[in-house]
Amino acid sequence: MEDFITFGTSGLDRSAELRGDSDALGQLLGSDTAGVLPIWRGKPLMHAGALTWLSNAHPIFEQADESPIFLGRDDGLARFARNISNWEPDTDASEVGAFLDRSTQHHPDAPDGADFTELRGVMTQLTRRDAELAATARAVLSWHETHGFCSKCGEPSEITQGGWQRDCPACGAKHFPRTDPVVIMLITHGNDVLVGRSPFWPEGFYSLLAGFIEPGETVEAAVRREVFEEAGVRVGKVDYLASQPWPFPSSLMLGCAGAAQSREIVLDENELADARWVSREEMVQVFSGMHPELSEPRRGAIAHSLLQAWLADRLS
Repeated sequence: MEDFITFGTSGLDRSAELRGDSDALGQLLGSDTAGVLPIWRGKPLMHAGALTWLSNAHPIFEQADESPIFLGRDDGLARFARNISNWEPDTDASEVGAFLDRSTQHHPDAPDGADFTELRGVMTQLTRRDAELAATARAVLSWHETHGFCSKCGEPSEITQGGWQRDCPACGAKHFPRTDPVVIMLITHGNDVLVGRSPFWPEGFYSLLAGFIEPGETVEAAVRREVFEEAGVRVGKVDYLASQPWPFPSSLMLGCAGAAQSREIVLDENELADARWVSREEMVQVFSGMHPELSEPRRGAIAHSLLQAWLADRLS
């Protein structure tokens, strides 16, 4: 199923062996072919459905809050990203961070036609390489934004290893970007699949159930626990299907299939506004935009891919 997963691997050469070589990274950053991706509050700079790469000397980076992070080599071209979230646009930014952020922001120093665009809204338009680069940049920069201080002693920490580490000069502690494992599960019973809706989602928007894996817990146990906690449904056999990096801000979605042992739904209203069983025939209506109550899950999300594979009988 990997071919159908947005943000899945594109074969990017991450060149991890260069992260500790500041001289080599400096030479790459200053080369004529290097590209630096500006990120503003999680939104990459884009033009005509593609990422916009600039030189590190571009005026837009005068407002960057920290040094660039090294993403790797894109067919031999060095790729970096920098956070310029300190910039304040002079247009309405109230949609930024919303479930559906359709707004764009244009920086006065950005090239004509290039705007900061919410990644979730355009992720299916990107090439596989751009999608991996954008997801990596967003996730790592989001981590830096919330981990500027040492969690051991509380002193300010510093970016090292090309952006893939923060070191504390006070106590010597080393900190690394975090990834939170999340199970997302295609729970079926006969011809039906279980879907739910968060209280914060738009009316009619349903998706597969999901939840964070707890310390000391296996993937299979997390699937069974989350489904029972949220919907009161017991799950038996669990199989792993596929994974998706989900940089909103730093999750790894572990897609699983589970066989329900019960059908009665007992809703946890703190977690879900609703949950229901949907037949294959109904789900075909959903995907064709013909269902009277349910809308299609977000394209590009692994839930959409799992449901699509289930309908086409190609889960294996």
